[in-house]
Amino acid sequence: MTDRLRKTGKVALVGAGPGDEGLLTLRGREWLERADVVIYDYLANKRLLRFCRPETEFVYAGKKEGKVTLSQDQINALLIEKAQLGEIVVRLKGGDPFIFGRGGEETEALTTAGIPFVVVPGVTSPIGVAAYAGIPLTHRDYSSTLSIITGSNEQGKEDAHIDWEKIASRSGTLIFLMGARKLKRITENLIKYGKDPNTPIAVIQWGTTSRQKTWTGTLNTIVDIAAKENIKPPALTIVGEVVNLKPHTDWYETLPLFGKTIVITRPEEQSESFVNGLLERGAEPFLFPVIETVPPDDWKPLDEAIQKLDSYDGLIFTSVNGVKFFMRRINDLGKDVRELKGLRLYAIGSKTEKEVNALGIKVDVVPENFVAESLLDSLGKESVKGKRFLLPRAAVARETLPDQLRKRGAEIDVPAAYRTVRPQTDAAELSRRIKEGSVHAVTFTSSSTVTHFMELIGEELKPQLENIPIACIGPVTAKTAEKAGLNVAIMADEYTVDGLIHALEEHFRSRSSHPTN
Repeated sequence: MTDRLRKTGKVALVGAGPGDEGLLTLRGREWLERADVVIYDYLANKRLLRFCRPETEFVYAGKKEGKVTLSQDQINALLIEKAQLGEIVVRLKGGDPFIFGRGGEETEALTTAGIPFVVVPGVTSPIGVAAYAGIPLTHRDYSSTLSIITGSNEQGKEDAHIDWEKIASRSGTLIFLMGARKLKRITENLIKYGKDPNTPIAVIQWGTTSRQKTWTGTLNTIVDIAAKENIKPPALTIVGEVVNLKPHTDWYETLPLFGKTIVITRPEEQSESFVNGLLERGAEPFLFPVIETVPPDDWKPLDEAIQKLDSYDGLIFTSVNGVKFFMRRINDLGKDVRELKGLRLYAIGSKTEKEVNALGIKVDVVPENFVAESLLDSLGKESVKGKRFLLPRAAVARETLPDQLRKRGAEIDVPAAYRTVRPQTDAAELSRRIKEGSVHAVTFTSSSTVTHFMELIGEELKPQLENIPIACIGPVTAKTAEKAGLNVAIMADEYTVDGLIHALEEHFRSRSSHPTN
């Protein structure tokens, strides 16, 4: 019997980790994939919701800077209500459910209501944030104990459960969660009850994300630093000698793109490798998909070409989408990869080549540079006169390749395998980030991404793009961007996403070496 057929559903309390989506556990992902309902918090990375099914219901129950969306009693009641309907409910909580996550209160309520539940631990913020800040919480020369303390209590219960005298007397590492707004009270009490005013302290904001910032000082100085820097939640505070190890153990904040927000305009379903590459280098990928890939208006031209594949000498793929939609149509027509037998295969780009190779087929020709002109150079070494080629591609694309092949005496059919449309992307958040100066580069991976991006942002934002580096995957895309009035500052030497990421690294490395440029 499946979970959905049970009279009573089940609740999974899942720890989302401290921010970096890669810190979600495999078990946590499994529950998200099964969920009918996800009730998530402010500190749970929203990108984790992409693991859910399209029909999953999402309920935001976050608490931000003291403002509550749903009270704890309301959340408890909602968990019970949804489970009683036979739903699989995931309570997605930042960090770990049982480390100041109110998981205990929720499981008590579920037990009372007779609702079955499971608990999936998460990487708690003291462990994850400290690691990303480059601060080891224990060290045999400095600290052999660790205390985790909440810096935030219910209104009217200030310090009700905190024995400051005992805490201040501890010699190991102290960690205060959710204490950014009460940093003055924390430091004053530690000093009042005997902690050395010169004890090192670190405050880490938005830990494990590319927005992470770390401030260090002492119990005596950190309040003034916090006031000057306007430190706000979410933030974690570490007190102890281990803070002094940061210069020697830092790793995340020294990554080449750390702290940089990079806008990705390509379709979200094609952005995973781009996103992961940026995350590995410390950047914040800002997904702003400006094109969506959909089937062509009419399959007939492609279907006719597929029915006579044996009449072609060569099959040319210029993109991963071309491969995917072509093979999808092959399968829809009741055929398979054997239909490509005897065809000479050409692919523009290493990603396109890999997509073809994944079918168990070897590509015969991949040009040195991943543009149509380079493929023409490669074809120039062959005799194409009198030969027939099939080029399944986007409905609207450059005519350079088919035109030049025809001039050389070849025949070529160019049926649409897919088309790109502009999605209903909301530009409000991107507009806000651009205006506040927190966008560091905008990337384009095709001419269509440039065209649709400019249509989406409108004329109002265009002047503000002058101070933001524009990064293009290759010369064709760069030319389109320049025609649109954009100043292209970055272009990949190798016309791939990896090449574009490398170009971004080089650009910001150069800027840091020559800050006045």
